[in-house]
Amino acid sequence: MTQWTSAVGAAQLARLLKSQQDRPAGPGSRRLPAYRALADGIRLLVLEGRVPVAARLPAERELALSLSVSRTTVAAAYEALRTEGFLESRRGAGSWTAVPAGNPLPARGLEPLPPEALGSMIDLGTAALPAPEPWLTRAVQGALEELPPYAHTHGDYPAGLPALRSMIAERYTTRGIPTMPEQIMVTTGAMGAIDAICHLFGGRGERIAVESPSYANILQLMREAGARLVPVAMAEGLTGWDLDRWRQVLREAAPRIAYVVADFHNPTGALADEEQRRRLVEAARSAGTVLVVDETMSELHLEPGLAMPRRVCAFDSAGSTVITVGSASKAFWAGMRIGWVRAAPDVIRSLVAARAYADLGTPVLEQLAVNWLFSTGGWEEAVAVRRDQARDNRDALVAAVRRELPGWEFEVPAGGLTLWVRTGGLSGSRIAEAGERVGVRVPSGPRFGVDGAFEGYVRLPFTVAGAVAEEAATRLAAAARLVEAGGSGGGESPRTFVA
Repeated sequence: MTQWTSAVGAAQLARLLKSQQDRPAGPGSRRLPAYRALADGIRLLVLEGRVPVAARLPAERELALSLSVSRTTVAAAYEALRTEGFLESRRGAGSWTAVPAGNPLPARGLEPLPPEALGSMIDLGTAALPAPEPWLTRAVQGALEELPPYAHTHGDYPAGLPALRSMIAERYTTRGIPTMPEQIMVTTGAMGAIDAICHLFGGRGERIAVESPSYANILQLMREAGARLVPVAMAEGLTGWDLDRWRQVLREAAPRIAYVVADFHNPTGALADEEQRRRLVEAARSAGTVLVVDETMSELHLEPGLAMPRRVCAFDSAGSTVITVGSASKAFWAGMRIGWVRAAPDVIRSLVAARAYADLGTPVLEQLAVNWLFSTGGWEEAVAVRRDQARDNRDALVAAVRRELPGWEFEVPAGGLTLWVRTGGLSGSRIAEAGERVGVRVPSGPRFGVDGAFEGYVRLPFTVAGAVAEEAATRLAAAARLVEAGGSGGGESPRTFVA
């Protein structure tokens, strides 16, 4: 009986490994033997989840041909991985990836750090802030007061509570985008919304155009749905989309849907201007592509007086091209798992009908809490405090990273929750691994790309403040020194910090 559950082809593994090797070496770094560099590269891919555990690796001869190295080099690398516990083999069954006993299974997305580990590990893996108080408590208390009539029903509302659907529609209407409740479906977070949209429009094998880089968890969701991802590079810096590239991809690849973040893009922080929004909607309409716009960061503008562009759906007068996704998770609290979809009524009906085979509906109490926030002005008060907190955190982290890591490059976004940082020629994957050793958790750039892109980047969310931000930068600098000295390799497993 074989022990592997999936397989990685030689060409695919070679592409993933090449993305690591193409980055220039950091100052003072030592050159590893070829077999050791290959073993370290495969180990990093497993630790990051980009090569699954229990995935069958290509035969030594096949991988040697794809990498243009000797079979002896591949055989030595495989033997080193077996010795370290990252590879298992059996005659006739091949070799498959593993993790040593005591190591946590690698995450393929960006799962939050377990609360018990927060005492000794600074978590820069999740772009989310603690709950804003007293508004969370007040919202839950208000929801409890409104709950009794709903408790006498079955509690399943596949489209969402009518009161919340009406409130969300009204909020779009007051922004100059006429919206009916029939155009709204309430979901379990933005991830639930995009998952439903992908299953409706992006079946297995369908092309989905995505920004490059893009939000890691959404990319993984789409991969697991069987989509064929078509990356479209962002424009330089924080200037938003490269419209020439978008037009070319929409015309030549004809993707069924395209996923974009117009407001304070995750991970780069870019803000698309109104002209870009108008032109992208026009290009998508011409190509017959459904444009899925993630607005979860739209209210986190951090610069006083910043004039925000109109929502992307404002440029879709017919309502047939743009599907908008919103959420309470980023602007308010990630634990408030309430999201929503704004689309044409026929699309909403299709999404609601399909929901009968998924989660049936979103929890009533949380919907009532968000409705309380929207209807009482509590949302605006809480988000204003959230902006102040995020701005202070951003400024503290920017100052600390510039002081401790002057060779790292980034632009400071005017909103959102993330810095997209070029790591001075060092491998982002190796910095992430070394960070685990020194007590800072940070996601590497390739998590946000397709086929190993962005090896020279990490994403830093500004979710920690003051002395913690300074300590995070100090630990990142220590991780960078380990990588420069070659200390992230050598087959030694990273420690897991627990309280």
